[in-house]
Amino acid sequence: MIALKDILYKATINAVVGSTNIDVVAINFDSRKIENNHAFVAIRGLVADGHDYIDKAISGGATSVICENLPDNLVEGVTYVEVDNTSRALAIMASNFYGNPSENLRLVGVTGTNGKTTVSSLLYQLFKKAGYKVGLLSTVKIMVDEVEYKATHTTPDSLTINRYLSEMNAEGVEFCFMEVSSHGIHQFRTEGLHFEGGIFTNLSHDHLDYHSTFAEYRDVKKKFFDELSSRAFALVNADDKNGLVMLQNTKAKTYTYALKQYADYKTQILENQFGGLLLKVNDSEVWTRLIGNFNAYNVLAIYATAELLGLEKVEVLRLISDLESVSGRFQYIISDEKITAIVDYAHTPDALKNVLETINSIRTKNEELITVVGCGGDRDRTKRPKMGHIASALSTKVIFTSDNPRSEKPEDILSEIEAGVEPQNFKKTLTISDRKQAIKTACQMAQPNDIILIAGKGHETYQEVNGVRSDFDDLKIVKELLKQLQK
Repeated sequence: MIALKDILYKATINAVVGSTNIDVVAINFDSRKIENNHAFVAIRGLVADGHDYIDKAISGGATSVICENLPDNLVEGVTYVEVDNTSRALAIMASNFYGNPSENLRLVGVTGTNGKTTVSSLLYQLFKKAGYKVGLLSTVKIMVDEVEYKATHTTPDSLTINRYLSEMNAEGVEFCFMEVSSHGIHQFRTEGLHFEGGIFTNLSHDHLDYHSTFAEYRDVKKKFFDELSSRAFALVNADDKNGLVMLQNTKAKTYTYALKQYADYKTQILENQFGGLLLKVNDSEVWTRLIGNFNAYNVLAIYATAELLGLEKVEVLRLISDLESVSGRFQYIISDEKITAIVDYAHTPDALKNVLETINSIRTKNEELITVVGCGGDRDRTKRPKMGHIASALSTKVIFTSDNPRSEKPEDILSEIEAGVEPQNFKKTLTISDRKQAIKTACQMAQPNDIILIAGKGHETYQEVNGVRSDFDDLKIVKELLKQLQK
Protein backbone atom coordinates (compact mmCIF):
# COMPACT_ATOMS: atom_id res chain seq x y z
CA MET A 1 0.00 0.00 0.00
CA ILE A 2 1.07 3.54 -0.70
CA ALA A 3 -0.51 6.91 0.10
CA LEU A 4 -2.49 8.59 -2.69
CA LYS A 5 -0.52 11.82 -2.19
CA ASP A 6 2.74 9.93 -2.91
CA ILE A 7 1.30 8.28 -6.02
CA LEU A 8 0.26 11.70 -7.34
CA TYR A 9 3.76 13.18 -6.93
CA LYS A 10 4.67 15.18 -10.09
CA ALA A 11 1.15 14.87 -11.56
CA THR A 12 -0.45 18.19 -12.59
CA ILE A 13 -3.54 18.58 -10.38
CA ASN A 14 -6.34 21.10 -10.94
CA ALA A 15 -8.59 20.31 -7.98
CA VAL A 16 -8.98 17.86 -5.09
CA VAL A 17 -12.16 16.95 -3.22
CA GLY A 18 -11.42 14.85 -0.13
CA SER A 19 -8.15 13.73 1.42
CA THR A 20 -5.11 12.49 -0.50
CA ASN A 21 -3.70 11.09 2.75
CA ILE A 22 -5.35 7.70 2.15
CA ASP A 23 -3.78 4.35 1.32
CA VAL A 24 -4.13 2.86 -2.14
CA VAL A 25 -3.85 -0.90 -2.70
CA ALA A 26 -3.81 -0.74 -6.51
CA ILE A 27 -4.43 1.56 -9.49
CA ASN A 28 -6.85 0.59 -12.27
CA PHE A 29 -8.37 2.19 -15.36
CA ASP A 30 -10.76 -0.73 -15.96
CA SER A 31 -13.83 -0.43 -13.70
CA ARG A 32 -14.37 -4.21 -13.92
CA LYS A 33 -11.09 -4.84 -12.08
CA ILE A 34 -11.72 -2.42 -9.23
CA GLU A 35 -11.64 -3.76 -5.66
CA ASN A 36 -11.59 -2.19 -2.20
CA ASN A 37 -9.18 0.73 -1.73
CA HIS A 38 -8.29 0.92 -5.41
CA ALA A 39 -7.66 4.20 -7.25
CA PHE A 40 -9.73 4.45 -10.44
CA VAL A 41 -8.32 6.51 -13.31
CA ALA A 42 -10.98 7.57 -15.84
CA ILE A 43 -9.31 7.34 -19.26
CA ARG A 44 -10.93 8.73 -22.42
CA GLY A 45 -10.33 5.90 -24.92
CA LEU A 46 -11.09 5.52 -28.60
CA VAL A 47 -14.11 3.31 -27.88
CA ALA A 48 -15.19 4.09 -24.30
CA ASP A 49 -14.86 6.97 -21.83
CA GLY A 50 -13.82 5.95 -18.32
CA HIS A 51 -15.78 8.91 -16.91
CA ASP A 52 -18.96 6.96 -17.73
CA TYR A 53 -17.83 4.20 -15.34
CA ILE A 54 -16.94 6.25 -12.25
CA ASP A 55 -20.09 5.16 -10.36
CA LYS A 56 -19.39 1.51 -11.21
CA ALA A 57 -15.80 1.85 -9.97
CA ILE A 58 -16.97 3.37 -6.68
CA SER A 59 -19.55 0.63 -6.17
CA GLY A 60 -16.70 -1.86 -6.76
CA GLY A 61 -14.68 -0.36 -3.90
CA ALA A 62 -12.69 2.54 -5.38
CA THR A 63 -11.85 5.08 -2.67
CA SER A 64 -10.24 7.57 -5.04
CA VAL A 65 -11.09 8.74 -8.54
CA ILE A 66 -8.74 10.57 -10.90
CA CYS A 67 -10.65 12.31 -13.68
CA GLU A 68 -10.60 15.24 -16.10
CA ASN A 69 -14.04 16.50 -15.05
CA LEU A 70 -15.47 16.15 -11.55
CA PRO A 71 -18.82 14.28 -11.51
CA ASP A 72 -21.97 16.22 -10.64
CA ASN A 73 -22.73 13.85 -7.76
CA LEU A 74 -19.83 13.36 -5.38
CA VAL A 75 -19.91 10.35 -3.06
CA GLU A 76 -18.93 11.03 0.55
CA GLY A 77 -15.76 9.24 1.64
CA VAL A 78 -14.36 9.13 -1.91
CA THR A 79 -11.43 11.38 -2.90
CA TYR A 80 -11.74 13.01 -6.32
CA VAL A 81 -8.68 14.40 -8.10
CA GLU A 82 -9.15 16.50 -11.24
CA VAL A 83 -6.27 16.61 -13.74
CA ASP A 84 -5.82 17.96 -17.28
CA ASN A 85 -5.02 14.59 -18.83
CA THR A 86 -5.77 11.28 -17.12
CA SER A 87 -3.56 9.24 -19.50
CA ARG A 88 -0.55 11.32 -18.53
CA ALA A 89 -1.54 11.19 -14.85
CA LEU A 90 -1.89 7.39 -15.03
CA ALA A 91 1.67 7.02 -16.35
CA ILE A 92 3.11 9.22 -13.59
CA MET A 93 1.02 7.45 -10.92
CA ALA A 94 2.05 4.01 -12.21
CA SER A 95 5.71 4.96 -12.06
CA ASN A 96 5.36 6.29 -8.50
CA PHE A 97 3.27 3.30 -7.36
CA TYR A 98 5.95 0.83 -8.45
CA GLY A 99 8.81 2.90 -7.00
CA ASN A 100 9.98 4.51 -10.27
CA PRO A 101 11.55 1.26 -11.50
CA SER A 102 12.92 2.74 -14.75
CA GLU A 103 15.42 4.74 -12.68
CA ASN A 104 16.95 1.53 -11.34
CA LEU A 105 17.95 0.06 -14.70
CA ARG A 106 19.36 1.25 -18.02
CA LEU A 107 16.31 1.62 -20.27
CA VAL A 108 16.63 2.18 -24.03
CA GLY A 109 13.61 2.92 -26.25
CA VAL A 110 13.47 1.98 -29.94
CA THR A 111 11.03 3.82 -32.21
CA GLY A 112 10.38 4.00 -35.96
CA THR A 113 8.05 2.39 -38.50
CA ASN A 114 10.14 -0.72 -39.24
CA GLY A 115 12.89 -2.45 -37.30
CA LYS A 116 11.70 -1.75 -33.74
CA THR A 117 11.18 -5.41 -32.88
CA THR A 118 14.37 -6.60 -34.55
CA VAL A 119 16.60 -3.95 -32.94
CA SER A 120 15.14 -4.29 -29.43
CA SER A 121 15.05 -8.11 -29.55
CA LEU A 122 18.60 -8.42 -30.88
CA LEU A 123 19.89 -5.98 -28.27
CA TYR A 124 18.25 -8.18 -25.62
CA GLN A 125 19.92 -11.23 -27.20
CA LEU A 126 23.33 -9.53 -27.46
CA PHE A 127 23.41 -8.30 -23.87
CA LYS A 128 22.25 -11.73 -22.61
CA LYS A 129 25.12 -13.34 -24.52
CA ALA A 130 27.45 -10.74 -22.95
CA GLY A 131 26.45 -12.10 -19.53
CA TYR A 132 24.05 -9.42 -18.28
CA LYS A 133 20.57 -9.73 -16.80
CA VAL A 134 18.33 -8.12 -19.42
CA GLY A 135 14.70 -7.12 -19.94
CA LEU A 136 12.70 -6.79 -23.16
CA LEU A 137 9.35 -5.11 -23.89
CA SER A 138 8.48 -5.93 -27.51
CA THR A 139 5.66 -6.77 -29.91
CA VAL A 140 6.72 -10.42 -29.94
CA LYS A 141 7.22 -11.00 -26.20
CA ILE A 142 8.14 -9.55 -22.83
CA MET A 143 11.22 -10.91 -21.10
CA VAL A 144 12.15 -10.41 -17.45
CA ASP A 145 15.64 -11.82 -17.84
CA GLU A 146 14.92 -15.56 -18.40
CA VAL A 147 11.14 -15.42 -17.79
CA GLU A 148 8.92 -14.92 -20.84
CA TYR A 149 5.46 -13.29 -20.91
CA LYS A 150 3.07 -12.89 -23.82
CA ALA A 151 2.89 -9.42 -25.37
CA THR A 152 -0.47 -7.89 -26.34
CA HIS A 153 0.58 -4.43 -27.59
CA THR A 154 3.72 -2.95 -29.16
CA THR A 155 3.88 -0.57 -26.19
CA PRO A 156 1.83 -1.88 -23.21
CA ASP A 157 -0.23 0.45 -21.00
CA SER A 158 1.76 2.39 -18.41
CA LEU A 159 0.63 0.20 -15.48
CA THR A 160 1.82 -2.92 -17.29
CA ILE A 161 5.12 -1.29 -18.29
CA ASN A 162 5.93 -0.26 -14.73
CA ARG A 163 4.81 -3.60 -13.27
CA TYR A 164 7.24 -5.45 -15.54
CA LEU A 165 10.01 -2.92 -14.90
CA SER A 166 9.43 -3.44 -11.17
CA GLU A 167 9.77 -7.21 -11.68
CA MET A 168 13.00 -6.54 -13.56
CA ASN A 169 14.28 -4.55 -10.56
CA ALA A 170 13.47 -7.49 -8.28
CA GLU A 171 15.38 -9.86 -10.61
CA GLY A 172 18.43 -7.58 -10.72
CA VAL A 173 18.01 -6.69 -14.41
CA GLU A 174 20.58 -4.10 -15.50
CA PHE A 175 19.52 -3.30 -19.11
CA CYS A 176 16.06 -3.15 -20.68
CA PHE A 177 15.22 -2.63 -24.36
CA MET A 178 11.74 -1.43 -25.22
CA GLU A 179 9.76 -0.87 -28.41
CA VAL A 180 8.17 2.58 -28.32
CA SER A 181 5.22 2.92 -30.71
CA SER A 182 3.62 6.14 -31.92
CA HIS A 183 0.38 5.04 -30.20
CA GLY A 184 2.29 4.56 -26.95
CA ILE A 185 3.90 8.01 -27.15
CA HIS A 186 0.64 9.74 -28.15
CA GLN A 187 -1.25 8.06 -25.30
CA PHE A 188 1.45 9.02 -22.75
CA ARG A 189 2.24 5.37 -21.92
CA THR A 190 5.96 6.20 -21.68
CA GLU A 191 5.46 9.38 -19.63
CA GLY A 192 7.53 9.44 -16.45
CA LEU A 193 9.95 6.74 -17.60
CA HIS A 194 13.68 7.39 -17.32
CA PHE A 195 15.32 6.50 -20.64
CA GLU A 196 19.08 6.27 -20.94
CA GLY A 197 18.82 6.23 -24.72
CA GLY A 198 16.51 6.45 -27.71
CA ILE A 199 16.95 4.87 -31.17
CA PHE A 200 15.19 6.00 -34.35
CA THR A 201 15.15 3.40 -37.15
CA ASN A 202 13.13 4.97 -40.00
CA LEU A 203 9.76 6.50 -40.86
CA SER A 204 7.42 5.37 -43.61
CA HIS A 205 3.72 4.99 -44.37
CA ASP A 206 1.82 3.45 -41.43
CA HIS A 207 -0.86 4.12 -38.82
CA LEU A 208 -2.55 6.90 -40.79
CA ASP A 209 -5.84 5.42 -39.58
CA TYR A 210 -4.80 6.71 -36.13
CA HIS A 211 -2.64 9.73 -36.95
CA SER A 212 -4.50 11.98 -39.36
CA THR A 213 -1.39 13.02 -41.34
CA PHE A 214 2.15 11.81 -41.92
CA ALA A 215 3.44 15.02 -40.31
CA GLU A 216 1.49 14.24 -37.12
CA TYR A 217 2.86 10.68 -37.12
CA ARG A 218 6.41 12.06 -37.49
CA ASP A 219 5.95 14.68 -34.78
CA VAL A 220 4.64 12.11 -32.29
CA LYS A 221 7.82 10.08 -32.83
CA LYS A 222 9.87 13.26 -32.41
CA LYS A 223 8.19 13.96 -29.05
CA PHE A 224 9.97 10.90 -27.64
CA PHE A 225 13.37 12.45 -28.47
CA ASP A 226 12.28 15.92 -27.33
CA GLU A 227 11.70 14.49 -23.85
CA LEU A 228 15.00 12.64 -23.44
CA SER A 229 17.22 14.09 -20.71
CA SER A 230 20.67 15.60 -21.16
CA ARG A 231 22.12 12.43 -19.60
CA ALA A 232 20.63 10.24 -22.36
CA PHE A 233 21.78 9.50 -25.90
CA ALA A 234 19.74 9.85 -29.11
CA LEU A 235 20.82 7.59 -31.98
CA VAL A 236 19.15 8.12 -35.38
CA ASN A 237 19.30 6.73 -38.90
CA ALA A 238 20.78 9.61 -40.94
CA ASP A 239 19.83 7.95 -44.25
CA ASP A 240 16.17 8.53 -43.39
CA LYS A 241 15.22 12.14 -44.14
CA ASN A 242 13.35 12.29 -40.82
CA GLY A 243 16.37 11.14 -38.80
CA LEU A 244 17.85 14.58 -38.21
CA VAL A 245 14.36 15.99 -37.55
CA MET A 246 14.21 13.78 -34.46
CA LEU A 247 17.32 15.51 -33.09
CA GLN A 248 16.17 19.10 -33.56
CA ASN A 249 15.00 19.83 -30.00
CA THR A 250 16.50 16.99 -28.00
CA LYS A 251 18.64 17.66 -24.94
CA ALA A 252 20.28 14.23 -25.30
CA LYS A 253 23.75 13.58 -26.70
CA THR A 254 23.23 12.97 -30.42
CA TYR A 255 24.67 10.26 -32.67
CA THR A 256 23.93 9.11 -36.24
CA TYR A 257 24.27 5.88 -38.20
CA ALA A 258 24.05 5.36 -41.97
CA LEU A 259 24.97 3.26 -44.99
CA LYS A 260 24.83 5.98 -47.64
CA GLN A 261 26.38 9.08 -46.09
CA TYR A 262 28.73 10.36 -43.42
CA ALA A 263 27.68 9.39 -39.89
CA ASP A 264 29.16 8.59 -36.48
CA TYR A 265 28.53 4.92 -37.19
CA LYS A 266 28.79 3.74 -40.79
CA THR A 267 28.61 0.36 -42.48
CA GLN A 268 29.27 -1.03 -45.94
CA ILE A 269 27.76 -4.25 -47.29
CA LEU A 270 30.56 -6.46 -48.62
CA GLU A 271 28.46 -9.61 -49.19
CA ASN A 272 24.68 -10.18 -49.18
CA GLN A 273 23.33 -13.72 -49.52
CA PHE A 274 20.77 -16.08 -47.96
CA GLY A 275 23.47 -17.26 -45.56
CA GLY A 276 23.88 -13.77 -44.14
CA LEU A 277 25.72 -10.46 -44.51
CA LEU A 278 29.38 -9.55 -44.47
CA LEU A 279 29.61 -5.95 -43.25
CA LYS A 280 32.35 -3.43 -42.73
CA VAL A 281 31.27 -1.53 -39.62
CA ASN A 282 33.38 1.62 -39.31
CA ASP A 283 36.82 -0.02 -39.81
CA SER A 284 36.00 -3.60 -38.80
CA GLU A 285 34.50 -6.51 -40.72
CA VAL A 286 31.74 -8.61 -39.17
CA TRP A 287 29.67 -11.56 -40.45
CA THR A 288 26.03 -11.83 -39.38
CA ARG A 289 23.37 -14.47 -40.08
CA LEU A 290 20.84 -11.65 -40.62
CA ILE A 291 19.93 -10.96 -44.24
CA GLY A 292 19.31 -7.89 -46.41
CA ASN A 293 20.00 -4.16 -46.56
CA PHE A 294 17.40 -3.38 -43.91
CA ASN A 295 19.20 -5.72 -41.50
CA ALA A 296 22.49 -3.96 -42.25
CA TYR A 297 20.82 -0.87 -40.71
CA ASN A 298 19.54 -2.92 -37.78
CA VAL A 299 22.97 -4.42 -37.09
CA LEU A 300 24.56 -0.96 -37.24
CA ALA A 301 22.00 0.42 -34.76
CA ILE A 302 22.71 -2.53 -32.43
CA TYR A 303 26.48 -2.06 -32.72
CA ALA A 304 26.25 1.68 -31.99
CA THR A 305 23.89 1.18 -29.04
CA ALA A 306 26.03 -1.52 -27.45
CA GLU A 307 29.10 0.71 -27.73
CA LEU A 308 27.23 3.73 -26.33
CA LEU A 309 26.18 1.58 -23.37
CA GLY A 310 29.80 0.75 -22.64
CA LEU A 311 30.50 -2.62 -24.24
CA GLU A 312 33.93 -3.18 -25.81
CA LYS A 313 34.01 -2.84 -29.61
CA VAL A 314 35.71 -6.23 -30.22
CA GLU A 315 33.25 -7.96 -27.88
CA VAL A 316 30.27 -6.35 -29.66
CA LEU A 317 31.50 -7.54 -33.08
CA ARG A 318 31.96 -11.08 -31.75
CA LEU A 319 28.45 -11.10 -30.25
CA ILE A 320 26.85 -9.73 -33.45
CA SER A 321 28.23 -12.68 -35.43
CA ASP A 322 26.42 -15.00 -32.99
CA LEU A 323 22.97 -13.35 -33.16
CA GLU A 324 19.95 -15.32 -34.40
CA SER A 325 17.06 -13.89 -36.42
CA VAL A 326 13.96 -12.68 -34.60
CA SER A 327 10.69 -14.64 -34.82
CA GLY A 328 8.73 -13.69 -37.95
CA ARG A 329 11.46 -11.40 -39.30
CA PHE A 330 12.89 -12.87 -42.53
CA GLN A 331 12.63 -16.39 -41.15
CA TYR A 332 13.21 -18.92 -43.88
CA ILE A 333 13.19 -22.65 -44.47
CA ILE A 334 14.43 -24.65 -47.46
CA SER A 335 12.46 -27.77 -48.35
CA ASP A 336 13.92 -31.04 -49.62
CA GLU A 337 12.75 -29.91 -53.07
CA LYS A 338 14.98 -26.81 -52.69
CA ILE A 339 12.01 -24.44 -52.40
CA THR A 340 12.81 -21.51 -50.11
CA ALA A 341 9.91 -20.17 -48.02
CA ILE A 342 10.37 -16.86 -46.20
CA VAL A 343 8.01 -15.56 -43.51
CA ASP A 344 8.22 -11.85 -42.71
CA TYR A 345 6.14 -9.34 -40.74
CA ALA A 346 6.33 -6.79 -43.59
CA HIS A 347 2.92 -5.12 -43.31
CA THR A 348 3.76 -1.62 -44.56
CA PRO A 349 4.63 -0.58 -48.14
CA ASP A 350 8.19 0.32 -47.18
CA ALA A 351 8.82 -2.93 -45.29
CA LEU A 352 7.39 -5.03 -48.13
CA LYS A 353 9.53 -3.14 -50.66
CA ASN A 354 12.66 -3.70 -48.53
CA VAL A 355 12.05 -7.43 -48.20
CA LEU A 356 11.27 -7.93 -51.90
CA GLU A 357 14.27 -5.86 -53.00
CA THR A 358 16.47 -7.88 -50.64
CA ILE A 359 15.26 -11.18 -52.12
CA ASN A 360 15.70 -9.84 -55.67
CA SER A 361 19.24 -8.70 -54.90
CA ILE A 362 20.16 -12.21 -53.72
CA ARG A 363 18.33 -14.47 -56.18
CA THR A 364 19.80 -15.35 -59.60
CA LYS A 365 16.61 -14.41 -61.52
CA ASN A 366 16.36 -17.98 -62.83
CA GLU A 367 13.78 -18.72 -60.12
CA GLU A 368 10.26 -17.50 -59.51
CA LEU A 369 9.54 -15.18 -56.59
CA ILE A 370 5.99 -15.94 -55.44
CA THR A 371 4.59 -13.48 -52.89
CA VAL A 372 1.59 -14.14 -50.64
CA VAL A 373 0.38 -10.90 -49.05
CA GLY A 374 -2.68 -9.13 -47.65
CA CYS A 375 -3.63 -6.16 -45.48
CA GLY A 376 -5.31 -6.05 -42.08
CA GLY A 377 -8.89 -4.89 -41.66
CA ASP A 378 -9.93 -1.83 -39.61
CA ARG A 379 -6.50 -0.28 -40.23
CA ASP A 380 -4.99 2.33 -42.55
CA ARG A 381 -6.78 1.78 -45.90
CA THR A 382 -4.55 4.16 -47.88
CA LYS A 383 -1.63 1.74 -47.83
CA ARG A 384 -3.60 -1.12 -49.47
CA PRO A 385 -3.17 -0.12 -53.16
CA LYS A 386 0.49 0.69 -52.44
CA MET A 387 1.02 -2.83 -51.10
CA GLY A 388 -0.66 -4.23 -54.23
CA HIS A 389 1.53 -2.10 -56.49
CA ILE A 390 4.79 -3.04 -54.76
CA ALA A 391 4.03 -6.77 -54.50
CA SER A 392 3.03 -7.06 -58.18
CA ALA A 393 5.92 -4.93 -59.45
CA LEU A 394 8.68 -6.72 -57.52
CA SER A 395 7.48 -10.36 -57.67
CA THR A 396 7.16 -12.77 -60.56
CA LYS A 397 3.84 -14.02 -59.18
CA VAL A 398 1.55 -12.66 -56.44
CA ILE A 399 -1.32 -14.15 -54.47
CA PHE A 400 -3.40 -11.56 -52.63
CA THR A 401 -5.09 -12.98 -49.55
CA SER A 402 -6.53 -12.17 -46.13
CA ASP A 403 -4.36 -10.95 -43.27
CA ASN A 404 -6.49 -10.19 -40.19
CA PRO A 405 -9.78 -8.99 -41.73
CA ARG A 406 -11.18 -8.12 -38.29
CA SER A 407 -14.65 -6.58 -38.85
CA GLU A 408 -14.19 -5.89 -42.59
CA LYS A 409 -15.18 -8.14 -45.47
CA PRO A 410 -12.01 -9.76 -46.90
CA GLU A 411 -13.30 -9.15 -50.44
CA ASP A 412 -13.45 -5.37 -49.83
CA ILE A 413 -9.87 -5.30 -48.55
CA LEU A 414 -8.65 -7.39 -51.48
CA SER A 415 -10.36 -5.08 -53.99
CA GLU A 416 -8.50 -2.10 -52.53
CA ILE A 417 -5.18 -3.98 -52.74
CA GLU A 418 -5.87 -4.99 -56.36
CA ALA A 419 -6.56 -1.33 -57.25
CA GLY A 420 -2.82 -0.63 -56.97
CA VAL A 421 -1.78 -3.22 -59.57
CA GLU A 422 -0.64 -1.65 -62.85
CA PRO A 423 -2.09 -3.15 -66.09
CA GLN A 424 1.16 -4.79 -67.17
CA ASN A 425 1.24 -6.72 -63.89
CA PHE A 426 -2.36 -8.05 -63.90
CA LYS A 427 -1.32 -11.39 -65.38
CA LYS A 428 1.05 -12.00 -62.43
CA THR A 429 -1.69 -11.78 -59.81
CA LEU A 430 -4.13 -14.19 -58.25
CA THR A 431 -6.62 -13.53 -55.43
CA ILE A 432 -7.49 -16.23 -52.88
CA SER A 433 -9.31 -14.98 -49.79
CA ASP A 434 -8.56 -18.03 -47.63
CA ARG A 435 -4.98 -17.51 -46.36
CA LYS A 436 -4.16 -21.20 -45.87
CA GLN A 437 -5.40 -21.98 -49.37
CA ALA A 438 -3.32 -19.07 -50.72
CA ILE A 439 -0.17 -20.45 -49.07
CA LYS A 440 -1.00 -23.95 -50.34
CA THR A 441 -1.43 -22.62 -53.88
CA ALA A 442 1.94 -20.85 -53.68
CA CYS A 443 3.56 -24.12 -52.56
CA GLN A 444 1.91 -25.99 -55.45
CA MET A 445 3.06 -23.37 -57.97
CA ALA A 446 6.67 -23.40 -56.75
CA GLN A 447 9.32 -25.42 -58.55
CA PRO A 448 12.77 -26.39 -57.18
CA ASN A 449 14.89 -23.28 -56.37
CA ASP A 450 11.82 -20.99 -56.39
CA ILE A 451 11.23 -18.59 -53.50
CA ILE A 452 7.94 -18.04 -51.65
CA LEU A 453 7.52 -14.91 -49.52
CA ILE A 454 4.63 -14.96 -47.04
CA ALA A 455 4.32 -11.39 -45.80
CA GLY A 456 2.28 -9.44 -43.27
CA LYS A 457 1.84 -11.58 -40.17
CA GLY A 458 5.33 -12.72 -39.25
CA HIS A 459 5.42 -13.74 -35.58
CA GLU A 460 1.62 -13.64 -35.17
CA THR A 461 0.08 -17.03 -34.45
CA TYR A 462 -3.57 -16.13 -35.00
CA GLN A 463 -6.06 -14.94 -37.60
CA GLU A 464 -8.70 -12.42 -36.44
CA VAL A 465 -12.10 -12.47 -38.13
CA ASN A 466 -15.10 -10.58 -36.71
CA GLY A 467 -13.58 -10.33 -33.23
CA VAL A 468 -12.70 -14.04 -33.07
CA ARG A 469 -9.08 -15.18 -33.05
CA SER A 470 -8.19 -18.65 -34.32
CA ASP A 471 -4.80 -20.35 -34.47
CA PHE A 472 -2.84 -19.43 -37.58
CA ASP A 473 0.95 -19.58 -37.89
CA ASP A 474 2.39 -18.80 -41.35
CA LEU A 475 5.72 -20.54 -40.68
CA LYS A 476 4.13 -23.66 -39.24
CA ILE A 477 1.61 -23.89 -42.09
CA VAL A 478 4.13 -23.46 -44.91
CA LYS A 479 6.43 -26.07 -43.32
CA GLU A 480 3.56 -28.59 -43.17
CA LEU A 481 2.38 -27.86 -46.73
CA LEU A 482 5.86 -28.19 -48.24
CA LYS A 483 6.30 -31.52 -46.42
CA GLN A 484 2.97 -32.79 -47.73
CA LEU A 485 3.88 -31.84 -51.29
CA GLN A 486 7.15 -33.79 -51.04
CA LYS A 487 5.28 -37.05 -50.39
